[in-house]
Amino acid sequence: MYRNHNCGELNIKNIGENVMLAGWVQRIRNLGSMQFVDLRDEFGITQIVIASEELKCKMEEINPESVISITGNVVERSNKNLNIPTGEIEIDAKKIEVLGKCKSALPFEINSEKINIENVREDLRLQYRYLDLRNDKLHKTILLRSKVMKSFRRKMDELGFTEIQTPILANSSPEGARDYLVPSRIHAGKFYALPQAPQQFKQLLMVSGFDKYYQIAPCFRDEDPRADRAPGEFYQLDFEMSFATQEDVFKVIEEVVPAVFKEHTNWKVDEGPFVRIPYKEAMEKYGIDKPDLRNPLIIQDATNLFKNTEFNAFKEKTIKAIVVPKGAEQGRKFFDSMSEFAVTELGAKGLAWVKVDEENNLTGGISKFITDEIKTELGAKAGDSIFFIADEFKTAQKLAGLVRIELGKRLDLIEKNVYKFCFIVDFPMYEYNEEEEKIDFNHNPFSMPQGGLEALNTKDPLDIVAYQFDLVCNGYETASGAVRNHDPEIMIKAFEIAGYKEDDIKKRFGALYTAFQYGTPPHAGAAPGLDRLVMLMANSDNIRDVIAFPKNKKARDVMMNAPSKVTDEQLKDVHISVTEEEDE
Repeated sequence: MYRNHNCGELNIKNIGENVMLAGWVQRIRNLGSMQFVDLRDEFGITQIVIASEELKCKMEEINPESVISITGNVVERSNKNLNIPTGEIEIDAKKIEVLGKCKSALPFEINSEKINIENVREDLRLQYRYLDLRNDKLHKTILLRSKVMKSFRRKMDELGFTEIQTPILANSSPEGARDYLVPSRIHAGKFYALPQAPQQFKQLLMVSGFDKYYQIAPCFRDEDPRADRAPGEFYQLDFEMSFATQEDVFKVIEEVVPAVFKEHTNWKVDEGPFVRIPYKEAMEKYGIDKPDLRNPLIIQDATNLFKNTEFNAFKEKTIKAIVVPKGAEQGRKFFDSMSEFAVTELGAKGLAWVKVDEENNLTGGISKFITDEIKTELGAKAGDSIFFIADEFKTAQKLAGLVRIELGKRLDLIEKNVYKFCFIVDFPMYEYNEEEEKIDFNHNPFSMPQGGLEALNTKDPLDIVAYQFDLVCNGYETASGAVRNHDPEIMIKAFEIAGYKEDDIKKRFGALYTAFQYGTPPHAGAAPGLDRLVMLMANSDNIRDVIAFPKNKKARDVMMNAPSKVTDEQLKDVHISVTEEEDE
């Protein structure tokens, strides 16, 4: 036996007991007559007192982060530390056993008050991830992830969902990103694809007669990484329901997600029903389809207000305006820095502005081109400021959204310690791909178009909206879902508009196409992103913090050296020859 207690449970009630503890040596303080050791495990820290000359000599051979077991008596601390659960006691050590010696110098400090681990180069931390995970904050985040997964499972079970695992080796399917391909040894020249999502399988489960399905599903997408998106692989709480409408899916999310957040955070959590914002409205008011509702700023379209303007930069442009309450309090330096940000960081042609002084007069910036009528129409009051972006429609909309976000940050307008949820609904079914000069699916190709077959046959494709939605929290997309297309006739027409022939559908989605011929219930579902939800609950802005062994920004596992070269024999087995190799 190495221990009979952990390092986080002993307290004043245990005084006088003989105990065994085991853990990592976090810190050693040598006071001459005695030594103090902070012994750490997953559960906490206990202070160890070493007074005998024999044990002090033994400690000279022990480096921080070595693993030891100690036997001793629980005694009351004279200098108590009430910041930790064990802070009223310490262990008078009688025996020390080294279980795992730290032989090498640490590549970076762990749990040190002298250094902020976040300032250590990320690739170095990922290379030694097993050390990085010893950091208390990061370690607790991974434990939080485990608890959140248990909570999600419990809630889905309570709602009558059945957990079913779907295949990892699947077929290639257009989900909006590149597939990871796996060559087949048995079937020469053919490939599996790692699933971007269990989309087809979960729909087939509905065809199979299962009423409610869920799983915590691994998904694989070969796409560029971001701070809020892990490259390569991620996990989602995938669920689907038969005989369900969009509102039925909303009710599940509104019951499950806030409950899990409340269980694992101390912040205020929005309760359902969540705000529903049509996609078009979100783009108009926030310039983005994942708005952070903690930011009170709203974008207004001011194009018509400048129809007869003499300001050349605004002529024949879409003009977006943002009124900032009490923004006139800011000095010229602030307005200049915002303009510089817009130009240098966002690539804008400029960022115009004007102040409304305490006498309600327009001053500064482009005030000579702004009328009282424009000020009134935009709702600007004394003490406010107004920012303007002028460009082509889509560019102006996007830039205004980014300016809104930056203003919220710089002016500290973001509401603190709260999770604000909303559903973005009525996504466009299609979008125009300018690069390929063709119509593409905007979101999920398996979504049901609003208006069904009639809409597909009679409407401009770019005017068709789908029963497709996203769940957004604090500016992050945290789930996507839809009412699924379960009618083969509608399916054929929907894909036809995107340039697919019926033979293409049969070839790429043969199982789904065929299954739909045998009586398919209406069904709908969603997939909250587990990694991103945990990231929010952990109050982190880096998704790699919530994944035990993540890839780096270049989609490489620098700890395991993946992806890596394989032998010629391995390539031969799967009928592949590499024509060009890149040395790294």
